[in-house]
Amino acid sequence: MTIQPRKRPKVLPGHTYKMTTGCGNAYVTINWNEGSPFEVFFVLGKSGQCGAAQTEAIARMVSNALRSGVAPEYVVKQLTGIRCPNQIVVGEDGCLSCADAMAKALKLDVDTNTPKSK
Repeated sequence: MTIQPRKRPKVLPGHTYKMTTGCGNAYVTINWNEGSPFEVFFVLGKSGQCGAAQTEAIARMVSNALRSGVAPEYVVKQLTGIRCPNQIVVGEDGCLSCADAMAKALKLDVDTNTPKSK
């Protein structure tokens, strides 16, 4: 059995989070479809070639996982705590890496926008 990611609708609602990383400010956009996160875009404010390529690759893989039914909590668990040499550790806003920033934004988005059961 082959798992195929769901097709993307033309328009999706989403939220963008500004995250502080050792590579500069990052803007993480999480779009939703059918009541759950559907895709992730990650843009480094002043990134060069390699950083932008790596974060785009991670975001594409996260998007494909979400579109294929992988639980966002599982994605968060896999990316949380990944460290790089350019860490920003300042309270809860600090990020250990760009992957960690992506996980924090996804967790915040899910925690904020998932309807609470009664």
